[in-house]
Amino acid sequence: MATPRSLVMTGAVLCAGAMLLVSLSSAFVSAPRHAPAPATSAAQAAGELPTAALSAAALVTPTVAHADGGSVWIPALSAVGAGFAIGLAAIGSGVGQGIASGRCIDGISRQPEVADDLR
Repeated sequence: MATPRSLVMTGAVLCAGAMLLVSLSSAFVSAPRHAPAPATSAAQAAGELPTAALSAAALVTPTVAHADGGSVWIPALSAVGAGFAIGLAAIGSGVGQGIASGRCIDGISRQPEVADDLR
């Protein structure tokens, strides 16, 4: 019973997202064009890849890197690991600064005459 329900919910969410995109695209006014795009020769066009091909290649490239078993997506896991590392570094430095500031305030409250030395 869960599979048909999840398929229906997925379809409903996709339809709602499509309707939202259609409604948002009609809300924006396109910018006026002042000059036509410069014409490229056939030799230049043949030497350059279209933007769509480059973006498709960029999207497909990370899916090529799999572990031996093929079940671990290495770029995704490395991004998650980098996110955890950055988060822990930010939390650790914040905790360290808080501890140091708290000890300084404790010292100043116990001996106000050494406030200049503790700052």
